[in-house]
Amino acid sequence: MRHLKAHRKLGRTTEHRISLLRNLATSLINSRDDRIVTTLPKAKELRPFIEKAITLSRRAASLSGNGSETTGVHLRRQAASFFHAGNYRRATTTRRGQIPAPRSAGVAALRRLFDELGERFKDRPGGYTRIIKMGRRAGDGAELAIIELVDNARDKEAQTSARKRAKGSSKKKSAETKAADSETAEKEDTASE
Repeated sequence: MRHLKAHRKLGRTTEHRISLLRNLATSLINSRDDRIVTTLPKAKELRPFIEKAITLSRRAASLSGNGSETTGVHLRRQAASFFHAGNYRRATTTRRGQIPAPRSAGVAALRRLFDELGERFKDRPGGYTRIIKMGRRAGDGAELAIIELVDNARDKEAQTSARKRAKGSSKKKSAETKAADSETAEKEDTASE
């Protein structure tokens, strides 16, 4: 029996596994394309982890009425546990003239999660991510997958181009049917003479 074996261990200790999921979640939220490439077991483990955070932001986006600000702060603090806190002991100077790192990618991810993604998924009841299998990696043969947020810019562009193609093909078909109708009318005219 497989009681109490709900998640994959991914060959890591508990602390390492949680840190890995936080890093993957931060990378997914902060990515420009709303997608990251990782191994299939990591993607499958990341999916429920990130969807819980998105649900919290979605709930905060739909708040209204008395006490909504305090509830919003509470939801933001709950979602902050899904990301790393920040670089509190950040060095002011770095070696060899490198630019110091920003405060934290987790802080930026939390900001984007509540400002942008909460509004985007406000009317969506779940299923905020999609996993696409890519095949095996050349070096070690690990199965790779793309995990991405749905309703992103690429999806919207694909939908609009599909609509344009459908409209263009319907115009083309209507032009073809008009041409065919005129040809049959000409044949009828020549046959009646």
